[in-house]
Amino acid sequence: MSTKKNTNITYYTYKHKKHIYKMSCNKKSLLFGNKVVVILVFLLCLVHSSESLRPLFACNPANGLTRTLRFCRVNVPIHVRVQDLIGRLTLQEKIRLLVNNAAAVPRLGIGGYEWWSEALHGVSDVGPGAKFGGAFPGATSFPQVITTAASFNQSLWEEIGRVVSDEARAMYNGGVAGLTYWSPNVNILRDPRWGRGQETPGEDPVVAGKYAASYVRGLQGNGAGNRLKVAACCKHYTAYDLDNWNGVDRFHFNAKVSKQDLEDTYNVPFKSCVYEGKVASVMCSYNQVNGKPTCADENLLKNTIRGQWRLNGYIVSDCDSVDVFFNQQHYTTTPEEAAAASIKAGLDLDCGPFLAIFTEGAVKKGLLTEYDVNLALANTITVQMRLGMFDGNLGPYANLGPRDVCTLAHRHLALEAAHQGIVLLKNSGRSLPLSPRRHRTVAVIGPNSDVTETMIGNYAGKACTYTTPLQGISRYARTLHQAGCAGVACRGNQGFGAAEAAAREADATVLVMGLDQSIEAETRDRTGLLLPGYQQELVTRVAQASKGPVILVLMSGGPIDVSFAKNNPRVAAIIWAGYPGQAGGAAIANIIFGAVNPGGKLPMTWYPQDYVAKVPMTIMAMRAYGNYPGRTYRFYKGPVVFPFGFGLSYTTFTHSLAQNPLAQLSVSSYKLNSAIFNSSSNSIKVSHANCGTFPKVPLHVEVSNTGEFDGTHTVFVFAEPPKNGIKGLGVNKQLIAFEKVHVTAGAKRTVQVDVDACKHLGVVDEYGRRRIPMGEHKLHIGDLKHTILVQPQL
Repeated sequence: MSTKKNTNITYYTYKHKKHIYKMSCNKKSLLFGNKVVVILVFLLCLVHSSESLRPLFACNPANGLTRTLRFCRVNVPIHVRVQDLIGRLTLQEKIRLLVNNAAAVPRLGIGGYEWWSEALHGVSDVGPGAKFGGAFPGATSFPQVITTAASFNQSLWEEIGRVVSDEARAMYNGGVAGLTYWSPNVNILRDPRWGRGQETPGEDPVVAGKYAASYVRGLQGNGAGNRLKVAACCKHYTAYDLDNWNGVDRFHFNAKVSKQDLEDTYNVPFKSCVYEGKVASVMCSYNQVNGKPTCADENLLKNTIRGQWRLNGYIVSDCDSVDVFFNQQHYTTTPEEAAAASIKAGLDLDCGPFLAIFTEGAVKKGLLTEYDVNLALANTITVQMRLGMFDGNLGPYANLGPRDVCTLAHRHLALEAAHQGIVLLKNSGRSLPLSPRRHRTVAVIGPNSDVTETMIGNYAGKACTYTTPLQGISRYARTLHQAGCAGVACRGNQGFGAAEAAAREADATVLVMGLDQSIEAETRDRTGLLLPGYQQELVTRVAQASKGPVILVLMSGGPIDVSFAKNNPRVAAIIWAGYPGQAGGAAIANIIFGAVNPGGKLPMTWYPQDYVAKVPMTIMAMRAYGNYPGRTYRFYKGPVVFPFGFGLSYTTFTHSLAQNPLAQLSVSSYKLNSAIFNSSSNSIKVSHANCGTFPKVPLHVEVSNTGEFDGTHTVFVFAEPPKNGIKGLGVNKQLIAFEKVHVTAGAKRTVQVDVDACKHLGVVDEYGRRRIPMGEHKLHIGDLKHTILVQPQL
């Protein structure tokens, strides 16, 4: 029997007693067909819908071609199965498996496979591997990553990953999605203008690393038996955070990065993703790092990701990256040299056709061996085996289907994620929360006041449903709606008069302003940090006209300089909603009217507009020098609009240390000499320290809710290293731990954070080596400070 799809009809062709029958699942075909064939086709129709038919994999019991071969035996170790399969492939067949749209191998019963699917904050149809329609019209669309990061809730990040992978597996079972998802994006939000900052967990490498590990664990499952639920991918490795700025684009950009910045900033999330998250894939980026394309850099790929970090998975290129470094960066003379350079550097899979076209020529010219190709294939096929793609429709996820997508529980989690990620930035005179009894009429104004797709940001799919800010607020009060501007570009003020009139009539006014993908997006970096067009004028005029309190709600991925509103007494409150997902409007309304107490904290610094005039996006240095002010809270000391970690609540919290923590710590090395203990820098190399013998310093932080509302609070622990002789250190402070805690009004909760000298008190020197500085390390927990004296044990 064979299967063929023609538009929306699936035909089954079956040979029975020298007759060939071509039938479909429609009534007429079944009614007038041969009885034997009708029964068989009827059973198939029960299993497969006409909208989507998942092809039989090589080892499906129904596939007589290969089910007895060794690579199909589930009781054989995976590495043995992989080698058996590779041994049966010709060189040409192998090469056609090196690209994202891997070709079928009909003689082994192996169907084609599309590796490229996306699941940044929900199953997406951005890549060709997933499609919506039929039984799967949409999937749960969670808040954009920058918003979810603002929750600082690691268990939430993992739970979102678990739900997304449930829906991904369900769609895979329905034949409309793959199992390899090129998410999350864990690059550092180095520059506030970056159009893709919205996709990231923010500016702090520790937060980005924790997010990466948590989300990946949720996506991939518990790892039992070396199996995968879906295969995640951390991208874009490395030092990638410029898309298109001032005539410089990502395809031609050479990121000049010091060893120090690479080790203590840019590579931190990727190492965490591999080490802690056990991710199944890492994606190399378009840009060069110090003159070498990342996808052709053996030190970055083979030596670091696979050698030092021990990646158990595959390395994939960003789409057409190999083509880019040949045709646009002119890194090699011939395309065959480019194919050989990428594979020999450690690339296993090319998103794009380049390797399928030029790898055979590279082998023939002696630039590459078939053994090199086998190594790459072993990494990709191993991941497919771990996913169960050669086991037939077996395993714990086989029964997931349409009923497991967009469930009530999943939609509730999307709402809860938005609640936890929204940040209250200003609340003068406790203007919020509003009262449905006193604020019966609310003017809802602004270009983002009744949007849907804007709320889900980029790399999104088709949402299950939407609740816009206007709809959310309408559940609490009568609304007067005026857009004010035609879109966020806000190129004119023609609608301002009607907006002012609505504000004069209403008991309160909510302005929903900000950005969208027309302002910040992939391939689109911003030139400045101010609100676009006439938005600032609209806010100011409406605030002046309003008879009641004015609440400014901002949708954006990157930070915005809203100093004018922060300093305007007519603007009572400011809320940053990020891109809050499909339930964003309900979450915004619930916070405005006090059904939910906001607890989000900013995962990035909000700079003033004049900051960007001093900092070209092309300068990758994190540390300040000369007139260059440095980047992020770790190195920048200038004025800010709102600092990293800032966020208000409707209640108040205080911190105290419940016990007296250790104030002195002696650290030792197994071999004290000048290479390990450096007297000029007064430090010990972490790589040579006896880390396993050092006592941890437990901090018992008591969090008291001294207000009238139940609320959640994030305990941040920062470390400030001693100012000793380590050259070019330049760090203000560094986040070493954070914990989310819920405290009811009038109650106390104790949070324990164990400070590890090697893990938390180390810094990176100019050579990219981690050292533990001797001297006084100051720990900052809110307004509390605790000093630990670290000294060498001789």
